[in-house]
Amino acid sequence: MLIVLATSPRVAPGLLSWPAWQALRSADAVLAAAGHPQLPALDEAGVRYQVTDDPGAPPPDTPPAGGVVVWLPAPGAEPRVPPGAELLHGSADLPGAHLMDLVATMDRLRVECPWDARQTHASLVPHLLEEPYEALEAFESGDEQAFCEELGDVLLQVVFHARIAAERDDDSSFTIDDVADGIVAKLVRRHPHVFADVTVSGADEVNRNWDEIKREEKRAKAERHGRSGSGQAAPSALDGVPFGQPALALAAQLQRRAARAGAPAELARLAEAGSGEPADIGGELFRLVAAARAADRDPEMELRAAARRYLDLVRRWERGATNP
Repeated sequence: MLIVLATSPRVAPGLLSWPAWQALRSADAVLAAAGHPQLPALDEAGVRYQVTDDPGAPPPDTPPAGGVVVWLPAPGAEPRVPPGAELLHGSADLPGAHLMDLVATMDRLRVECPWDARQTHASLVPHLLEEPYEALEAFESGDEQAFCEELGDVLLQVVFHARIAAERDDDSSFTIDDVADGIVAKLVRRHPHVFADVTVSGADEVNRNWDEIKREEKRAKAERHGRSGSGQAAPSALDGVPFGQPALALAAQLQRRAARAGAPAELARLAEAGSGEPADIGGELFRLVAAARAADRDPEMELRAAARRYLDLVRRWERGATNP
């Protein structure tokens, strides 16, 4: 009998299932592809094995009559299972394990691809801006597969920038693990109702707690940088709002932040244009953003939807103009 023992390249050597170890220990012969990552674990466990040259298939004369042979093909690829053989999955990936493939691929590209090797944070910034918009475009199209693909492009930007940063040998360097550790620590810190003993009544209280935790973080950050926690240099609820984002999204985020901080709603109306004054287009747009928020609408998405409707109208008009 031949047992084809498939293993994952993303699982540490030795972390095999109990049926896999039972098969290895009880087999009459164990065959493994040369360089198989499980070989050191087999050595440590005292499992004898024979190394073969073909990473994808066992020798054609196995198994011997009446014996049980376990074959460990190269991990990762779908193994070829001869007729009559049994396929046993000895290890399985945890959710998210395939992210390791992306990190390894990026490492190789950075070394072996001339284009990838010469990229810098600055040269990649346009892609850092463009890829989320392409993901949004795919989402709006309703094509879930395209949305999945575009999210991969967004994820690539994170991994690429982290790989570049890891190459620095000063205090400014960081790795993809540092990026992951940072966001995990932030999520745990800002969700005490999940990871600590805080009790909340609902989503509104979660938002209030989130804002208070962020204010504490800003105060602590100001103190670390030698700034006073009060007075002119005190942190603002609007600190950290990126002004490089689209204007409607910027206005909405400023208003959301200010409202959660308790700012009066009339501030969002700005100063009304006086009699005889030129129309304050910017102020009108800002007030429309406030109106959208009051209606629980996202002004950026509303304008995008209107733009799509306009696109359809113009295209219908063009078809009518060219085909009277």
